[in-house]
Amino acid sequence: MRGLEIKAVDPQGQGALLGLKPGDLLLRVDEYVLRDVIDFYFYAASGRRLFLRRGGRGLVLRLSEPERPWGLDFVRPFGSIRRCANHCLFCFVDQQPPGLRSSLTFKDDDYRLSFWEGNFITLTNCTRRDLERIIRQRLSPLYVSVHATNPELRVKLMGNPRAGLIMEQLKFLAAGGITLHTQIVLCPGLNDGTELERTVGDLASLYPAVASIAVVPVGLTRYRQGLYPLRPVSREEAAALLEKIHSWQREFSRRWGTRLVYAADELYLLAGSAFPPVSAYEGFPQLENGVGLARQFLSRWERLEPRLPREVPPLRAVIVTGVLAAGLLEPVVARLNKIRGLKVELVVVENEFFGSTVTVAGLLTGRDIKRALLAYPSRPDLVVVPAAALKEGRLFLDDLTLEELAAELGYQVRAAGTPEELVRLLTGKQRKEAGKGGKTRGSDSGAPECRQVHPF
Repeated sequence: MRGLEIKAVDPQGQGALLGLKPGDLLLRVDEYVLRDVIDFYFYAASGRRLFLRRGGRGLVLRLSEPERPWGLDFVRPFGSIRRCANHCLFCFVDQQPPGLRSSLTFKDDDYRLSFWEGNFITLTNCTRRDLERIIRQRLSPLYVSVHATNPELRVKLMGNPRAGLIMEQLKFLAAGGITLHTQIVLCPGLNDGTELERTVGDLASLYPAVASIAVVPVGLTRYRQGLYPLRPVSREEAAALLEKIHSWQREFSRRWGTRLVYAADELYLLAGSAFPPVSAYEGFPQLENGVGLARQFLSRWERLEPRLPREVPPLRAVIVTGVLAAGLLEPVVARLNKIRGLKVELVVVENEFFGSTVTVAGLLTGRDIKRALLAYPSRPDLVVVPAAALKEGRLFLDDLTLEELAAELGYQVRAAGTPEELVRLLTGKQRKEAGKGGKTRGSDSGAPECRQVHPF
């Protein structure tokens, strides 16, 4: 049965004002059958009557212009999530070890989640009717994984004959007023060189509908047996890519006043290049795709550094990070060690779970961190792990919790996601309430496809 079952109602919300209750099944607004939460909010904004089922009987409620947020939580707000129908040569989910929880192996490709949560989609499972709904309901912006605009190449990269329709689909959405943020996962020898030139040129031709283009290096694990032979982007290739991207930025800035194309933080770290200033990211349109996280971290640290205390109660601390962000954190640790009473060391953890080619902090597992800390020669008072490696602030990719890691190590383990959180932990402001383990605000993007390189 179609419809939306209410799980909870905020007593201060529009839903409570209307008399909605947990367990109610919302069926339609006027003549429009409700397929998901987007339908409800779209049609309820201007609808007159809400049809629902409560305890086996039907009810009709009169709607008026909402006076406040609805305050409704639904059991399954999107019904069935659309699965990915592609077989991408570089798919990170296909490169995972066996035994991971199902949420880490489910490949979604749902345009509604792209609008609602900023997930990247491929459009290969979108029909004309879907595209028309996107335009009609103004589901904008959308985040689209393009990778290549050459139809034959995109079909090869994604293993789906519908992948070749990408430019037709993007043009249709652009004509309908939809804003598009796009990404290119760069695979050396496949979609680089002249193919990258073509892809960036094709996407740029759709400006301003295409509002950003991110170039992200392919991520490879050690679990690629039987998969297409790919190799990572080298240091030299990263440097050349940055030079090319910067030239595009200069061209597009002259033409339209926007850089339009951006390099993922990983490319700067791989090449050993300095990060651009904040202004070069033009509002950080693809921050969650790992574009500008490092610059944001550095800028926040630069603002925080002059306010650091001269002295704190004695503390021996360890900061954990991945291989890629080590160079970013080394000067931070050096500055922290100038604070009297504070002794901080950086522990760089190699990723054995996914393999040494995976170097981002957000993909570290609890057991890899535990292995590295057990080899640490002395006992610290506090270990700070990257919040980007945790789901909901407590769960690592390998299902070890922050509390379990602390218990197995026998000392305090906390997570930090920003320079401010790190400094609060190290300077004593959170030590009193910090027992072993404990929750802290962290990333909820613990899925392996997460490309964050934020050091915490």
